[in-house]
Amino acid sequence: MDLGDLLAPRGIFPAFEATSKKQALLDLAAQAAEVTRLDARTIYDTLLQRERLGSTGLGRGIAVPHIKIEGIPGIVCLFARMAKPIDFESPDGEPVDLIFLLLAPDHAGGDHLKALARISRLVREPTALERLRSAPDLAALKRALTLPVTSHAA
Repeated sequence: MDLGDLLAPRGIFPAFEATSKKQALLDLAAQAAEVTRLDARTIYDTLLQRERLGSTGLGRGIAVPHIKIEGIPGIVCLFARMAKPIDFESPDGEPVDLIFLLLAPDHAGGDHLKALARISRLVREPTALERLRSAPDLAALKRALTLPVTSHAA
């Protein structure tokens, strides 16, 4: 599964502005609503329900909020590089500067897991993280998100 196939057109944000986890989720839900034509409030409420189960902050400055939601035809990913890192209640206590928002249809069990695994492989690669954090513009950021990952572990 190629992350480039999942990334929404106009779904990459190189300097996303938010001062808190809730604001980031609210604003990303609004962006996701534009891409998916789903209701922004429904997306946000579903994201909050997921976060109540446990933070989707992974550590090392990375968060992958992910939900299954009715009415979306396929998996969609948005990516936000924060203008300033925010607290995301990550297990390591580090603020988050890279957010992958993943939305999947209710019926996308295996594909949803494959998409999460693809993101996981990318963020475990130190050089990939460096490229994501240092990309000077949108084009470079998109290239960094879609380059093949050398790690073979899921």
